[in-house]
Amino acid sequence: MKRFLTAVVGALVLLGLVGAGWYYRPWSDYAPAKIRSLDDPDQYPLTYQRMDEFLPSTGIDAVAPSPFPRDVQSLDITYEWQGETKTLAEYLAEAKVTGLTVLSDGEVIAQTYAYEADAQSRFTSWSVGKSFVATLIGKALHEGLIESLDDRVDRYAPQFVGTDYGATSLRHLLMMSSGMAFNEEYSADAPSDVRPLFFNAFIMRRNPDDMIALIERDREPGEDFHYISPNSHVLSAVVRGVYEGRLAEIMQRELWEPLGMRDPATWLQHKPGPEGVAIGYCCLQASSEDYARLGQLYLQDGVWNGERLLPEGWVDLVSTPPTPSHEPGASRYAHRGYGLHFWIPENYDREFYAAGVFGQYIWMDRNRDLVIAQNAGDADWGERNVEMTAVFRAIAETVAPLTPASSTAPMSPPMEDEVQPQDGEPQ
Repeated sequence: MKRFLTAVVGALVLLGLVGAGWYYRPWSDYAPAKIRSLDDPDQYPLTYQRMDEFLPSTGIDAVAPSPFPRDVQSLDITYEWQGETKTLAEYLAEAKVTGLTVLSDGEVIAQTYAYEADAQSRFTSWSVGKSFVATLIGKALHEGLIESLDDRVDRYAPQFVGTDYGATSLRHLLMMSSGMAFNEEYSADAPSDVRPLFFNAFIMRRNPDDMIALIERDREPGEDFHYISPNSHVLSAVVRGVYEGRLAEIMQRELWEPLGMRDPATWLQHKPGPEGVAIGYCCLQASSEDYARLGQLYLQDGVWNGERLLPEGWVDLVSTPPTPSHEPGASRYAHRGYGLHFWIPENYDREFYAAGVFGQYIWMDRNRDLVIAQNAGDADWGERNVEMTAVFRAIAETVAPLTPASSTAPMSPPMEDEVQPQDGEPQ
């Protein structure tokens, strides 16, 4: 009996050592213990500048940098919030903003950093990366690699043949109206499908394409606005299919080089090496100024250095709610609406923005030719979203005030046939 107990104890100790070795992996740069450390809210402002140190990634090179002209000045901004007058400095501190870049007429007029960040820091995008993926969809549409937004996924991404996602149109994915059964909840203490998807990819090294292919539909596509990250990952698979390559390499060739991005970047993938699959619903790491550069492309109607990169009418399409359920206040997102992979603020007037959890934004004001790129590590970002809108509008009104002649009436939703063109080319 004593020998038996000794053997059992020895086996348990051995299992514990094996388990500890697997979890801490002293021989690996990407141990599960390091990955779990991403869950510490106190470290968010620093962690979100170093995601590609914790997780595998592929590099994106800045081949021909073309910095913006600069006339950097301090911003003396105040705004009204919940009956109080607050300053921009108060907001930046409370929102744990790590980087902020403001472009006016294509010129850097304000830039600030905190939490050890500087102009070369690579801030994680979180879901701002979705808007980069959508931009590549638009570029492929313009180039004829995608024939129509109403085409099914399985025409371009064969790994989804025979799945509910394979039978979904690109348009419904862009609209976040795929009809898939998936719970997008970011709180650590709430039921969530997106957190296991993220950690299973990086800790268990499970291919995200394979995991997402198992998701099933629970209602008809196109019926409502239901924001879920797998939609964007499937779009990234379409991008990989039509451009025939890895997402980071495509991003470099099709966006970084044409736009003259100033700094190198990275995109996270589920494991190291050429077999790693990019996480297409998030996970770009880039400089503050290069995030702002994507916004400038949209202010210029998809034209850069005289060359059209996005279809004519694409910017109107993505910045307009496609159905009443996408209007601000019509969904669980009480103070914001949605276009095609871009958010739309309440009382919008040619304003729209890319957004990621914990305070990542690219805000575009087409009336004022203004871009604001923000990076942050704000655990309370959800409660601060409406305040963000007030702050960004205060910045816009201060640095680019409208004259009566340049002001426009509030934008109203276009006719249905304008947002759902028959041939897939936005009108």
